Amino acid sequence: MQRRPLIAGNWKMYLTRAEAVTLARAVVESSSSCTDRDVMIAPSFPFLAAVCAAVEGSGVLVGAQNIAWEKEGAFTGEVSAPMLEDLGVQMAIVGHSERRHIFGEDNAMINRRLRGAISGAVQAVLCIGETLAEREAGKMLTVLDAQVRQALAGVTGEQMRKVVIAYEPVWAIGTGKTATPEQAQEAHAHIRHLLEEIFEKNIAGAVRILYGGSVKPDNIDVLMAQADIDGALVGGAALKAESFNRIIQFQ
Repeated sequence: MQRRPLIAGNWKMYLTRAEAVTLARAVVESSSSCTDRDVMIAPSFPFLAAVCAAVEGSGVLVGAQNIAWEKEGAFTGEVSAPMLEDLGVQMAIVGHSERRHIFGEDNAMINRRLRGAISGAVQAVLCIGETLAEREAGKMLTVLDAQVRQALAGVTGEQMRKVVIAYEPVWAIGTGKTATPEQAQEAHAHIRHLLEEIFEKNIAGAVRILYGGSVKPDNIDVLMAQADIDGALVGGAALKAESFNRIIQFQ
């Protein structure tokens, strides 16, 4: 099944407002000729409105770095799907390893956040991935199974049209280490097979699965050549226009 590639940049807690707008405009320019793939950028919450304005009409998607599970209420510090939709935000990252391991978000909370996103018009980018200790202990597949099944609990096949999965081995995020193309493909193929078990083959075949973890201009081409890798969730290399442009322009 043909899946439209998605290159997503997670800017994390970096950049000023002016820097974010400048980078967003550069992404618009560099992606204007790429009509066969999607591009998303996820700035920090304070600059979502400015970035949405900077990319308006361009086709570049804007994502939030997290999302609340309720539409409104007494949830200090949280941002809901309707609020994001009101800004023009189309996607939201959930379950990033930093949310899991620094802020203690477990699979149950990630499931709530994901369902909060897809209850409206926001697509969820569900991040999953094992730690180095889990991989070395031979637990990678068990960890991925639990993360996928629990995060997607209660999600229907129809709702999976609003879900993107990003496999990010925790040991490769920001470390300079990257899973080999073969390691990444093995994990992606396993995730797709798991989706077939949970839903069915056509749904599994339509879900985009991204690779994340020290994605760079010099490894994007070989990663994208793998059968089940449909794009990339890019961290540090997404903060510089030149490097992110090369990743967008993968061959």
